[in-house]
Amino acid sequence: MRLRGKNLEIDRPRRRKRVKAVWQLAEMRAGLVTVALAALAVSGWWVWQTDLIERTVQKSMWMAISVTSKLGFEVGEIFVVGRHQTGRTELLSALRLKRGAPIFGFDPGAAQARMKSLPWVLSASIERHLPDVIHLRIVERRPLALWQREGVFRLIDTAGKVVEIDDVSRFGNLVVVIGKDAPDHAARLFDTLASQPEIFRRVKAAARIGNRRWDLYLANKMRIQLPEVSPMSALRKLAELQKRKNILNRDYSSIDLRLDDRIALRPPAGTGTIKLLSGRDT
Repeated sequence: MRLRGKNLEIDRPRRRKRVKAVWQLAEMRAGLVTVALAALAVSGWWVWQTDLIERTVQKSMWMAISVTSKLGFEVGEIFVVGRHQTGRTELLSALRLKRGAPIFGFDPGAAQARMKSLPWVLSASIERHLPDVIHLRIVERRPLALWQREGVFRLIDTAGKVVEIDDVSRFGNLVVVIGKDAPDHAARLFDTLASQPEIFRRVKAAARIGNRRWDLYLANKMRIQLPEVSPMSALRKLAELQKRKNILNRDYSSIDLRLDDRIALRPPAGTGTIKLLSGRDT
């Protein structure tokens, strides 16, 4: 209460500022996101309907995306599963994404296509987990062997496809396969060899002969001539012979397994005659 002249004036209480409830703020935020997403959808429909100038439409789309970014819909984390051979730098280069970028401005479909063009990537799936996470799952090709063709070594995967990388030196421990159609048949050969690990661990190279069968070359330079039919059975005989007579450690240039009823043992050139082992000997 205060006096002004002779009149008595009573102060009115000041109106207090209303505070919005928390649920109202969240509701407003959701509403803005909905409006922004609607703007994105409408802009796409607008292009389809009227084919307006691309620059104008792109501007309106990015304005809507900018609104969502300010509301927290921007990339905060990028989770990658399945990366073993693919380099981090080339992965991020293909992804074309960094933290802080608007998550609605990221195109998973286009990124997935770029990922599949990388030499090691067999397949890729990319998901946006709102509000701020990108999940990338890749399946990489598995190295199988080195393919020697016209003096050049190339890496092949388990499907017999060439992995287009420039430097294969770090895969020098893999078996070398030789022959025009060797990549197409290498996986089957390795499955056969896996049944006899004592022999497989000695194999350094395998040459495809006449598009029909294989010759194996061991670490001691011995050649094992496999038959066209039933190579697994022939390897089983060789494994039994190795177990009883340690034949792979002897001084033979080659062991011929192409005949069903006998095995031919060839000594180094000019040092002796071919020795034949019958079924009873093996």
